[in-house]
Amino acid sequence: MDKVVPSAVEAVADVGSGATLAVGGFGLCGIPAVLIDAVLRSGADRLQIVSNNAGVDDWGLGLLLGAGRIRRIVASYVGENKEFARQYLAGELEVELAPQGTLAERLRAGGSGIPAFFTATGVGTQVAEGGLPWKYDSAGGVEIASPAKQTQEFDGRAYVLEHAIVADVALVRAARGDRHGNLVFDKAARNFNPLAAMAGRICVAEVEELVEPGELDPDHVHLPGVYVHRVVALTPGQAADKRIEKRTVR
Repeated sequence: MDKVVPSAVEAVADVGSGATLAVGGFGLCGIPAVLIDAVLRSGADRLQIVSNNAGVDDWGLGLLLGAGRIRRIVASYVGENKEFARQYLAGELEVELAPQGTLAERLRAGGSGIPAFFTATGVGTQVAEGGLPWKYDSAGGVEIASPAKQTQEFDGRAYVLEHAIVADVALVRAARGDRHGNLVFDKAARNFNPLAAMAGRICVAEVEELVEPGELDPDHVHLPGVYVHRVVALTPGQAADKRIEKRTVR
């Protein structure tokens, strides 16, 4: 089945307001920047985003955030985005922070048909006990706090129950992909991309290099095409446009 879609705009045309999006990437590494821009241009708002982080102020998910399109974010790290902090503290944005490994496993579980799992991460903290401020009101008070989670002992050790994440749409970026949706990621850009892809009911992948079926060594495929529904081939310019989150010079 040829899953290639002519443009990023067409690939995300059915992403409606209020949709939940699982977005791959770590910092600015491996983010589906072209698809994010297409969602921005689509006008969809009140989005719920599940991603390791929220980009920076002028790139990646930071563009959707700056345009006021995001209602809620489930993430692990958000320290590089000043607008994120402003919206959160002003009561404009709901934020659920999750331990990074837990977030990864929640996405993987969602894509594997596992509704929930127990983990030791977070036991004895507000992650398990509740009370983390998810949303502030305009006066600075806590409007929504995280609920307490179920805990249980196994072999004398306490664990907390975490629920899987299933998104309406997943947006990911791969170095290479074929027309059947088989994807290969480049080094650290692999990060959250396969997990986000698995968690989406529909997965849209932008690929830097599109190849024909059979050209990818099956042993080198990181994500099989069964998880991918649409493929967008990037132009050379789009593929080369990769921002640096922090530049250190002598």
